[in-house]
Amino acid sequence: MALPERESMDFDVVVVGAGPAGLATAIRLKQRAAEIGEEISVVVVEKGSEVGAHILSGAVIDPIGLDRLLPEWRQDPERPLKTEVQRDEFMMLTKNSGITLPNVFFPKLMSNHGNFVGSLSNVCKYLGAQAEALGVEIYPGFPASEVLFDGNGAVAGVATGDLGIGRSGEPREDYTRGMELRAKYTVFGEGARGNLTKGLIQRFELNRHSDHFKYGLGVKELWQLAPGKFEPGLVQHTMGWPLPNKAGGGSWLYHFDDHLLSVGFVTHLNYENPTLSPFEEFQRFKTHPMIAETFEGAKRIGYGARAIMEGGWQSVPKLVFPGGCLVGCSAGFVNVPRIKGSHNAVLSGMQAADAIADALKAGRAGDELTAYEAGWRNSPIGQDLKAVRNVKPLWSKYGTLVGVGLGGIDMWATSILGASPFGTLSHSKPDHACLKPLSEVTPIVYPKPDGKLTFDRLSSVYLSNTNHEEDQPPHLKVRDMELQKRSEHDVYGGPSGRYCPAGVYEWVEDSSASDGVRYQINAQNCVHCKTCDIKDPNQNIDWVTPEGPGGPNYPNM
Repeated sequence: MALPERESMDFDVVVVGAGPAGLATAIRLKQRAAEIGEEISVVVVEKGSEVGAHILSGAVIDPIGLDRLLPEWRQDPERPLKTEVQRDEFMMLTKNSGITLPNVFFPKLMSNHGNFVGSLSNVCKYLGAQAEALGVEIYPGFPASEVLFDGNGAVAGVATGDLGIGRSGEPREDYTRGMELRAKYTVFGEGARGNLTKGLIQRFELNRHSDHFKYGLGVKELWQLAPGKFEPGLVQHTMGWPLPNKAGGGSWLYHFDDHLLSVGFVTHLNYENPTLSPFEEFQRFKTHPMIAETFEGAKRIGYGARAIMEGGWQSVPKLVFPGGCLVGCSAGFVNVPRIKGSHNAVLSGMQAADAIADALKAGRAGDELTAYEAGWRNSPIGQDLKAVRNVKPLWSKYGTLVGVGLGGIDMWATSILGASPFGTLSHSKPDHACLKPLSEVTPIVYPKPDGKLTFDRLSSVYLSNTNHEEDQPPHLKVRDMELQKRSEHDVYGGPSGRYCPAGVYEWVEDSSASDGVRYQINAQNCVHCKTCDIKDPNQNIDWVTPEGPGGPNYPNM
């Protein structure tokens, strides 16, 4: 059936994603417009049901970005960050014990003094309100599903997804065609592994001269603590148990606001054992004797998960292409050792906005924003990432104990001497290529959840308020189902059922299936972490945006 033509709207700038990078871009553009006395029309499209609905982070936030974007934010009674870090602890755990490492062991860049603990979701809601007050149009619940190109191949905007298409792919009675949002420049701030960004990187070969991306999976819970267990501004990090030495990752516990605890666990996605489950490792972590006492008398009130960019300096692709650019986590601006990225996201949005404003003032459109590409490495973003560029490669190569120690030496050398003894190391191979066949590993057996401190996936997903329209085309696309059975199941033992933190993927016994098993995809559970798009050993699963405002609705995450 022929679809009707889309209606279109024209803007100076379209921003994809209402995260900290996208909103900072929009705010800075309006600030620049006021400075130069010219109107700059800006629209932000966001796939979440509201600004902040899909935002999840630890989060200990370096305020450098907010201070530069909104210098008066600390005096605002509606400010989203009110808990400043008061105490900073780092623990190395063994199975039944552990030690707290003195802060003097860590270079100054690792200190959290002057940082704030809070909800990045609420930070984005605050930035969204600031943007709208400046005249930015924000359309939540309208995911960008397609990049538009002009006759010369330059990006010319995006189209939002059609609504009212049934699972069979045919329009329903409530069908509504998506909108074309056309722009002189389009900014992509989709976060880690955004599907449009992935396509742009391939089309324009943006990673031709950079290392491949590396990722982690962060799984988070929000708890209401008992009064005697709450210490405002306490920041704790751990490494070691329960992960084996060759599987990198670690935890965080942050006390903030009204007796809230943000607790989470990051597992680096270059792990080898296909039976490892990041979700289960997180649940197991909470039972450690140095950790479990924190949860006495507490109540779990939130859950979520998302992938994190971990490649750093070496993996940042070319950021610009005709008609647009990448910002924030789409660009890979996360500092892995510091477990922070929102400050760089805001700074990158500001730098992109300045380049765009200068281009518009000069009468340009649809070209490459070379000033943004040329400037970021010598900016605070580049300085932040370059100083820690070898920590992740060393960790991956030598394991937690030796690798983290060498990474610490490297950071000290860089901070004191201004140079690394290792130069700039490369990442060994992409995460999806790291899994070993099931026959080469010892399967991991996890304990059953107790429903008080440890939980199952489905009760966790319930707390994420995840919802998708059931009668819609699947947004999790398996390219070759036979390959999935032959390789993902038969060779690797079905790791998708373990790496997914939401219970989306299952290999189910089915006597009617030709091989006795059936691949079941529970897409309604998807929390949009995108781990399947990253970790599938054959790169056989594609995550794309679902219809409308589907997905999680995170409060205070």
